[in-house]
Amino acid sequence: MRTIHVIGIGAGDPDQLTLQAVKALQATDVFFILDKGEEKSDLVQLRRDILDAHLPEGSYRLVEARDPDRDRKAQGAAYSPAVGDWRTRRADIYERLILDELDEDGSGAFLVWGDPALYDSTLGILQEILERGRVDFAYDVVPGISSVSALVARHRTGLNRVARPVQITTGRRLAEGFPDGVDDVVVMLDAHQAFTRYADQDMDIHWGAYIGTPDEILVSGPIAEAAPRIERLRAEARERKGWIMDTYLLRRNPEE
Repeated sequence: MRTIHVIGIGAGDPDQLTLQAVKALQATDVFFILDKGEEKSDLVQLRRDILDAHLPEGSYRLVEARDPDRDRKAQGAAYSPAVGDWRTRRADIYERLILDELDEDGSGAFLVWGDPALYDSTLGILQEILERGRVDFAYDVVPGISSVSALVARHRTGLNRVARPVQITTGRRLAEGFPDGVDDVVVMLDAHQAFTRYADQDMDIHWGAYIGTPDEILVSGPIAEAAPRIERLRAEARERKGWIMDTYLLRRNPEE
């Protein structure tokens, strides 16, 4: 029986791996990595750095494949079908990697940014492959430190306030309106900076990009003051690196 480890590797810092994750690395024969192109080649290098930090040099086998492009312009009713098509094409690649690169009793691993259970498609893709019935394998999941946890730790603040809920959402959803009944909202996958819609409101923002890496950028403060600075820093970073991964906490201040 083939075995697949889905390993959460944190937000980028090799020191963020748990002992359980390190043990899973040591129990893996082949590591599968999807290459997102030259523009994001440092994402592959970060994974290599993590492996080099925790495994003896030259002791592991790495297999790379090209990640399929996703239609990021799809909006409205076309969004879900576009994501579904992308996930199916990813499943085709994962299935081929498991069949062609992993012995029948071998162990492979996918290294997942942050935590595999939070805004990541790997678990759903593996289940889709099993349902196809062309290849059989067992898999386990190693939780990781998410960008959400790393963000609030770097800003030295809590994720929620006493007896109050916190909601994790996307920039796409935040653009539709601030969630009802919630004052603390964590936003991920915000390509269009939806926080700028709330720059005239009494809120604080705790923002971070490339969290846990040498390129980390942090900004916090009242959103009216912080939003223009975040926009500028974000544009500069994206121009410099060609990509950006950021997360932020919006905190609505209580009425006096």
